[in-house]
This record gives sequence, structure tokens and C-alpha cells, in this order.
Amino acid sequence: MKKYNLEDLVYLLERLREPEFGCPWDIKQDFSSIIPYTLEECYEVVDAIEQGDWPHLCEELGDLLFQILFYSQLAREQQLFDLSEVIHQLVSKLIRRHPHVFLDLDLHAKVAVKPSEQQIAESWEAIKVQERLQKSQTQKNSESSLLDDIPKALPALQRADKLQRRAAKVGFDWCEITPVIEKIEEELAELKEAIASGHMPAIKDEMGDLLFSQVNLARHLGVNAEEALRGTNNKFSRRFGYVEQSVSDGDKDWQQYSLDELDGFWHEAKLRGL
Repeated sequence: MKKYNLEDLVYLLERLREPEFGCPWDIKQDFSSIIPYTLEECYEVVDAIEQGDWPHLCEELGDLLFQILFYSQLAREQQLFDLSEVIHQLVSKLIRRHPHVFLDLDLHAKVAVKPSEQQIAESWEAIKVQERLQKSQTQKNSESSLLDDIPKALPALQRADKLQRRAAKVGFDWCEITPVIEKIEEELAELKEAIASGHMPAIKDEMGDLLFSQVNLARHLGVNAEEALRGTNNKFSRRFGYVEQSVSDGDKDWQQYSLDELDGFWHEAKLRGL
């Protein structure tokens, strides 16, 4: 059986978008309408990796690739750019950011001596800073900020981490962990005051400050806040699943169990290592 390739996938998408013979659903899509599907596919890729489900990962990577091709097809139809330009810009950027791999920025020329990981990281960041400066000059934006190119659509925990890391690059950061923890305690105290006032906008604002400070602590500890919370979400699901099973195995309905009894099932789940 013939294996389809990237060319076939590009052609398939062109067929789906054909005004006369294509798929009505695909034809009516635009850049904005497929954003939710793109985000969903990204999370499904992450989930497949975390589950170690490699056959499913293969399928999900295909779905994510389709999203990229869909955007490229829309852009080609509007004469903005096409897939070849996407690939060209990507390859050019990766060559530029890896001078320790590509001698004289030549895709096929190899470098014999390899720098340390720290040197690579420092070089990578210096190149990205230069790229940001060039981009701001191109856009002629005198009000540009170091934070401008951090996408606002990122998950909030991830964006908080990126904002903090970017600010830290220019020295806006604590050097020790003690003031980071103290900041969390300060924000918690302010949240308690807001709760006591009953003023919802203030509660929401202080809750955000507390979460931002906790992300900062995670960063200082070398912990990815997004991954840590996903892990806790999965742990909660496992333990609550045990509580559900315990209730199902019992002789009462949910409403007939006290919170202490349900909490007892929860602690059993913890003892079982769930």
C-alpha cells in the first residue's frame, strides 16, 4: 500500500478548500475560527506524551501538523505567504540560532568544536535579543517593550513564567528565595483582607497576584508551574476516582456520606499511593 507524504497532505487540504467541490465546513473556516482546534490539538499532543501513548501521539502530531498546513493554506489563498515561506523562515531562524552547529550559517557546513550548554544558552538568548531589537526597528515602534513578543494567548501560568524570566534577564529579579516566599505570604494576607471586604474585583485582583507570586517561587525552585499543576490535577483525578469507587462499593448514596467519611476514602487513596 502506498504511503502518503507531505505533498499528498497539502493537496488534500487544497481539495477540502475548493469552493465548488470541497468540504462546506472547511471552506467556511478562517484564521480565527480554527484557533480553538489548534489549542485543543496542542493539549492532546501533550496528553499523549504524558500518558506514554506513542501510537496515539503519532495520530495527534498528524492532527497538529494539519493545523499548521491549514493556516498556511489560508495565508496562500490571501496571498500573505505559503508553506514554503513558513519552512524557509523556520530553517533560516534555526540556522541563525545554532551557530555552534552550522559553520558560517551554512546548513551543510559542520562545526567540530562544541561549546558548553551554558555557552549555548547564553548565545541563544543573545541572538533572540538581537532578533527582538531588529523586529522592533522594523516595526518602528518606539514604545516597544521586552515583553511585547510574549504571546498573550499562552496559558496564564506559562505566560507568567515567561514574563518573569524575561524581566529577570535585565536584573529585575530576586537573587534569593526568601523574599520570594515572603512575597507569597504578603499576597496571601492581602487576599484575606480582600475576602473580608467582600469586594469581588479586589478578591480577583489579589488572587491573581498570589498565583503570580507562586509561579515566581516555582521558577526559583526550577519547577515548571504548568507541569506541576498538571501533575496535581492528574493526582486529584486518581484519588477522586478512588473516592467514587468507594462510594459505588458502599451501601449509601453520595448525599448520605458525611464530608469526614469521604475524606477518609481520600486518605485511603493517599495511603495506596494514588
